[in-house]
Amino acid sequence: MTTLFLARHGETVWHAENRYCGRTDVGLTDRGVEQARRLAAWAAGAGLNAVWSSNLSRARVTAQPSADAAGVELRVDPRLQELDFGAAEGLTITEMDEQFPDALAAFRSDPATHHLPRGEDPHAAAQRFVAALVDIDAELPDGRVLVVAHSTAIRLALCTLLGIRLGRYRDLFPAVHNCAITEILATKGHFALMQYNNPC
Repeated sequence: MTTLFLARHGETVWHAENRYCGRTDVGLTDRGVEQARRLAAWAAGAGLNAVWSSNLSRARVTAQPSADAAGVELRVDPRLQELDFGAAEGLTITEMDEQFPDALAAFRSDPATHHLPRGEDPHAAAQRFVAALVDIDAELPDGRVLVVAHSTAIRLALCTLLGIRLGRYRDLFPAVHNCAITEILATKGHFALMQYNNPC
């Protein structure tokens, strides 16, 4: 049985301004750096065997102190990166409503079926993220692993692992807090949710 601890990266400038941030590489705020320090303090006593991260810098910068605290090498997998939000990258909800109101309304009704214009298909994103978790489980049976990634990718993965329709990810999991812990037990490709959004 592998214990996976999923954590969202620390706060970025765009997230502080409520801007959608997918593949764009945006740095952490001072608050985000402090959140990463708190995550590392948790990691120091968590008995971790490995720390994995998305390849985006906001995740790597968040994860590196935890890897250092746990005494392990940081490992990076691009399958853990956030969705590409396409035309919504860098925009607030108000700005989206001004630029593509019909597409935004459709997204709000079912964000998996009607993803944001020119953005990544959430079904494909969920598949790649879960495939990364399955590979980590296979590589580290009985391990304890921190995975630092991104809000939407984590929520889509949770829906996939728990058999929930992807279109419900925004209402069932309305937020993933920066550097909060979501714990999953993995056993040969089967997953159970133990805690969600727990402050570290």
